[in-house]
Amino acid sequence: MASTEIGHYINGRTVSGASGNTGAVTNPATGAVALASAGEVDAAVQAAAAAFPAWSDTPPLRRARVLFKFLERLNEHRDELAHLITAEHGKVFTNAQGEVSRGIDVVEFACGIPQLLKGDYTEQVSTGIDNWTLRQPLGVVAGVTPFNFPVMVPCWMFPVAIACGNTFVLKPSPLDPSPSLRIAELFKQAGLPDGVFNVVQGDKVAVDALLEHPQVAAVSFVGSTPIANHIYETGARRGKRIQALGGAKNHLVVMPDADITRTVDALIGAAYGSAGERCMAISVAVLVGDVADRLIPELVARAKALKILDGEDLAAEMGPIVTRAGQERINSYIALGVAEGAQLLVDGRNFDGRTAGAGTGTDTSGGFWLGATLFDRVTPEMRIYREEIFGPVLAVVRVKNFAEAIELVNAHEFGNGVSCFTSDGHVAREFGRRIQAGMVGINVPIPVPMAWHGFGGWKRSLFGDTHAYGEEGVRFYTKQKSIMQRWPENISKGAEFAMPTAD
Repeated sequence: MASTEIGHYINGRTVSGASGNTGAVTNPATGAVALASAGEVDAAVQAAAAAFPAWSDTPPLRRARVLFKFLERLNEHRDELAHLITAEHGKVFTNAQGEVSRGIDVVEFACGIPQLLKGDYTEQVSTGIDNWTLRQPLGVVAGVTPFNFPVMVPCWMFPVAIACGNTFVLKPSPLDPSPSLRIAELFKQAGLPDGVFNVVQGDKVAVDALLEHPQVAAVSFVGSTPIANHIYETGARRGKRIQALGGAKNHLVVMPDADITRTVDALIGAAYGSAGERCMAISVAVLVGDVADRLIPELVARAKALKILDGEDLAAEMGPIVTRAGQERINSYIALGVAEGAQLLVDGRNFDGRTAGAGTGTDTSGGFWLGATLFDRVTPEMRIYREEIFGPVLAVVRVKNFAEAIELVNAHEFGNGVSCFTSDGHVAREFGRRIQAGMVGINVPIPVPMAWHGFGGWKRSLFGDTHAYGEEGVRFYTKQKSIMQRWPENISKGAEFAMPTAD
């Protein structure tokens, strides 16, 4: 197969990388992706800055009309985008379809921007004075997004930002860069002016260039906690508004009264869906009381029977790991768990990708394959409990009671998402009130909020003051302005030295 370079999208057209730096795109190996230099990032920012005055002056209703047309294009091409995700990421096609749908939800939310930008008004706050607030766009804003959701996570950012009147520079992951370019093309077809939405492929050089650029007013990021922390601190030092979503170690607490079959279904899907490469994956099952003895045998059987195939095979339940480096990292964590004394019930390293597709008509001889892995008897001191593995590895921790489960979850440094499976309404209510996490599910394994609610964790899972998308996103991508106005009578009353009051 001939190597094909995947370039940038700047000022309304696709451009090749001028720097000559490239990175490999795999699964399958489709070619190389251009890695932007600081100069190429500057070109994208300058295009966005030039487009900002006209776009920010465009009435919100007209901006919404462009978004409605974009929404139509996304719905027409949703399966095309899903196939691009599967080709470069490896997740199963049906999962990729779900990702695209959740991204479309945010675009649909952003179409309501005329209502969302309404300010507050108070008549006669003081004698003859009216006061109102309005929200105005920031300018050029940027998004740095991860490999695991190349459509959905960018859609958490740019639709709301652009609807608010900003212009946008997206820096997607170099591991699966094609969906971002297709999105840019569809947006232009919908009537978006050139320069309002730009894409620069790249690595750390491009990220640093965005953080250092004086014309970038805000950066939104989703990725690991160390990088989120770096972006938050670096951007804040430069006076930028930062929204940096970091890592996770999501727990699912299983009470003794939980429905076992439904709970096993939930754990299998939440732990091994998308090969565990998602920040909302369940990576710790907290089994309360005697429920472990009833649940674990079924969990073992289901993990061993998982259908791990090429993502384009509609029978697939899990696809490959995104890169060899990722596969090797996860394997090292499995070995570490064994060395730390955890009980390895299912070893994903034993998975044979050469025979996985036998009888299915798909070729799984290549790729970075790994099976489901299940540990029991994990303790809080172990690194496989404390650290984010970002792979199909589920750790079981046993606790005596509900109070111990709450204490365990709240003691973890991450507070992204957490779930509880129970049949007791009082337990469910107390869990929701007492747990220290940004997103909570009751009998819902992956509690990703809908587009109008907003996404984000607590503790070291979020650096910044606002969550992504929803009304939180509108607040992040706008700044409030308060205006006080008086039209006095044509009679001078002399200088006034006191603050206006409501008296």
